[in-house]
Amino acid sequence: MILSILRKLGGALVLVALVLALPAWSGGDDFVIGDARVKSGSAFSGYLNVLEKDGVGTQIPYTVIHGAKKGKVLALVAGVHAYEYPPILALYRVKDLIDPKALIGTVLMVHVANLPSFKRRTIYYGPDDWKNLNRVFPGDLDGTMSQRIAAVLNEEVVKRADVLIDMHCGDGNEALIPYTYWMISGDKKFDAKTRDLALAFGIPHIVIDESRTKVLTESKYLGNTAILQGKPAITTEAGYLGRTDEESVARNVRGVLSVMRHLDMIDGDPAPAADPVWIDKYEVVYSKWDGLFAPKVEMGYYVKQGQVVGTITDYLGQRKEDVKAPFSGILLYIIGTPPCNEGEPLFEVGRVKEK
Repeated sequence: MILSILRKLGGALVLVALVLALPAWSGGDDFVIGDARVKSGSAFSGYLNVLEKDGVGTQIPYTVIHGAKKGKVLALVAGVHAYEYPPILALYRVKDLIDPKALIGTVLMVHVANLPSFKRRTIYYGPDDWKNLNRVFPGDLDGTMSQRIAAVLNEEVVKRADVLIDMHCGDGNEALIPYTYWMISGDKKFDAKTRDLALAFGIPHIVIDESRTKVLTESKYLGNTAILQGKPAITTEAGYLGRTDEESVARNVRGVLSVMRHLDMIDGDPAPAADPVWIDKYEVVYSKWDGLFAPKVEMGYYVKQGQVVGTITDYLGQRKEDVKAPFSGILLYIIGTPPCNEGEPLFEVGRVKEK
């Protein structure tokens, strides 16, 4: 395969060569990914290999459902943060719901993007390099484990997709209401497509995100990496505190199927958000201390500027800080378990856009 040969070239040359060698798949009898060729009207599950470095490598489990008729390639990625279980479980259900012979286009599902983290049950960070996978895109095939995973996802998934959904939820420590990030590129026609995509997923709260960098080499986030390569993408958040509750799993399944109907991949009408709540400003508040965090407000509640949202104490129980809301808005998520670490998130506030 081209990918395996180019990897041997090493470093930045690999990434340049791959950009030239692997354009988005444009149709044909077979869908090619890794070492696999998937016939139209069929499905295939396998693993993408992340090559070893210093004796440590991993795999990325995926499924391709390659429709009998040509259409868009929809990439669905779960488990970038691998303690976020509802999207992971949802894609296994979606896998069994799609008939490849009736499908128009192709669905490429990444079941668990960060398998080392999944195995070790870690939040935020990969256990091998203690990096956040969703902060190291587009990755580096010569880098640490997280950087290599990101590079493989970019080359094998993002570049083969026409549309991408990066599926998240509240991590093991995050009490989070369902919402979607609509990332603004600055291109009005392109942004209209991603707006429609965000609405099609069906979650009422939608964050208008204008904060992402426009430099691909510094893209950090999977969804932003797709957008900067011309692929409409959204990031969804549905689930909380590492739970596997049926409501959250089903919400993710419904969202995926609605998007597929929006893209005319399967029969039926999409079920977009009927009365969306637009968040036009958001801010994540980070801890200045190591210690224990005690929330004073629950997820989804409105807070006023200056209101105490939670209290930090040190390991001896001494109060260090009353952490306050930076502005008035809805509490999109808040840490729901006691440990807090300097530099890590405590909560996120979103300002509701006036109609």
